[in-house]
Amino acid sequence: MILTKAQYDEIAQCLVSVPPTRQSLRKLKQRFPSQSQATLLSIFSQEYQKHIKRTHAKHHTSEAIESYYQRYLNGVGRNGAAPVLLDLANEVDYAPSLMARIILERFLQEHEETPPSKSVINSMLRDPSQIPDGVLANQVYQCIVNDCCYGPLVDCIKHAIGHEHEVLLRDLLLEKSLSFLDEDQLRAKGYDKTPDFILQVPVAVEGHIIHWIESKASFGDECSHHAYLHDQFWSYWNSSLGRHSCRILTSSPSATRDRSTNN
Repeated sequence: MILTKAQYDEIAQCLVSVPPTRQSLRKLKQRFPSQSQATLLSIFSQEYQKHIKRTHAKHHTSEAIESYYQRYLNGVGRNGAAPVLLDLANEVDYAPSLMARIILERFLQEHEETPPSKSVINSMLRDPSQIPDGVLANQVYQCIVNDCCYGPLVDCIKHAIGHEHEVLLRDLLLEKSLSFLDEDQLRAKGYDKTPDFILQVPVAVEGHIIHWIESKASFGDECSHHAYLHDQFWSYWNSSLGRHSCRILTSSPSATRDRSTNN
């Protein structure tokens, strides 16, 4: 289904005062029952990521990091089984996975001889059992599994959804008997940046001639449109791929699809 700009603005405005929790998503679904869960989650995630980018710096000052770390130590000192880190992240309005990263880095700086590398931190966040402190490992785990928008678990889900939608798009092209080349075939021909599919025989969609299709497993708001244009689509436009394009951004096979064309 197509989501109008007015409908999108209404959802985005509703998200201004909503914390990034699964409970909030349930309330959002109750408020907008005609929208799919996947569409609401995708919009929810994008709006929350915009908020985190705007406020990221204040959580990474030396004063903020030290304050968070001391509050963590005091909290687990009183009750190590309580969700101290998760509650702290929600209280200061910061993504739980990112709060876990701050505290983990600070902990390792205090207990290791050398500063932890980014790869070590990422590995511990993916598998908290590697963290040399059982209480902190449990706290980090709670943050990872309760974060709807950030963290290794969310990254895995996004990757899986992206792959699923490419497969669905390929199946749809085959079902329509459209001849195409995929990314692997295009790279074998020497292309550097490539869309997901190039149609060997262009088709007309709503009055536009479509040469290629790029699939994104996210909601196509104005911000993402501009970002993808800058990072990817202009390079297709200026290359021998042609000056006609189509992209499909989806948050699920049945969710909102936002198609833009250039010609």
